[in-house]
Amino acid sequence: MAVTAISIDNLLPAFPAIEARFAVADPNRLQLLVYVYMIGFGFAQIVYGPVSDAIGRRPVLLASLVIYVVGCGLAMVAPSFGWLLAARIIQGIGAAGGRVLSVAIVRDRFAGREMASVMSLTMMVFLIVPMIAPAIGGMMLALGSWVYVFVSMLVLAFWLTLWFSLRMPETLHPEYRRPLSPAATWEAIRLTLRTRVAVGYATALGLMTGCIMGYVGSAQQVFDTGLYHLGPLFPLAFGLVAGAMGAATLINARVVRRLGMRAMSHSGVVAFTLVGLAQVGVGLAYHGHPPLALFLAILAANQFLISFAMPNFNALALEPLGAVAGTASSFLGFYTTILGAFCGFLIGQSFDGTVLPVAIGYAGLGALALLVVAWTERGRLFRGGVGG
Repeated sequence: MAVTAISIDNLLPAFPAIEARFAVADPNRLQLLVYVYMIGFGFAQIVYGPVSDAIGRRPVLLASLVIYVVGCGLAMVAPSFGWLLAARIIQGIGAAGGRVLSVAIVRDRFAGREMASVMSLTMMVFLIVPMIAPAIGGMMLALGSWVYVFVSMLVLAFWLTLWFSLRMPETLHPEYRRPLSPAATWEAIRLTLRTRVAVGYATALGLMTGCIMGYVGSAQQVFDTGLYHLGPLFPLAFGLVAGAMGAATLINARVVRRLGMRAMSHSGVVAFTLVGLAQVGVGLAYHGHPPLALFLAILAANQFLISFAMPNFNALALEPLGAVAGTASSFLGFYTTILGAFCGFLIGQSFDGTVLPVAIGYAGLGALALLVVAWTERGRLFRGGVGG
């Protein structure tokens, strides 16, 4: 999870330097450094799950880290912007293993509300890293080059490879091993697609992921070059918003065992949508340029609320799929990532020098996610359930 987060947010402060180095004419094109990474990250997930169901979690995770290291190396020597985008795709392919396998490992070992609690702690890593990642990226830039940002990613990948090699046991139960064949994979995917809870909550998760990706893709322009011109204070603003997400995820991990996944996630998505609508109203009232403190406060509130929904949506989607956890995590991860990247791309590419595209994206996707959850639960929100 940490690799995924740092690979996105670490690079944001380097956008102006990369723009200058490769003479990128349209600043919105720099957002492709985020979205092509997510494309590689999304499509690769469809492979890792079935392979890990056949040969185990540990060797597949270590192999994915090697692929990530290769992507870092190619990015460091990129002679053109196109080369850099290709390297980012390879990085995404490598990082996808961590996303799939971390979720599958949690599902291997836990179930029900305990799984939701552990999933929240796992997601907290993904959400807390953005608090420090832009600052690390800024420090690397201060050393003299955007290339050093990829050096920091490389160091993290080497450390994780060493740690997992020495410390991580195999978690896949022998009775859950499945043959590596198209027929077995398709059967697991069919089981996933026939499970209403899995499809519904994965769709809602993808829509909420789109909010995050739209914000991340636009953040450097919103806070720095295009709107508020914070310059070196950009990592601080970004970190404050990320801190709200980390705090909510920690609260969720502690409270979900008592209240249940549905109560937490349904409350989160309802409140998120309402705050998203308020965010649109504030944006319109200030003609797209509200005071920074007000914008940060509303944005932090939304990020706080989204953190009650996303980890629990993830756990609810996987809850009924323990026998095919690897393939299910892989397929659902692919689906949610591609859906989130597409929605985020639409938001990011709509940046017009105001906060309105992000605000409208949050309100619209939040409302769609709420409708999907209502469909999933047949209109009965906040109900309990087995483990939920």
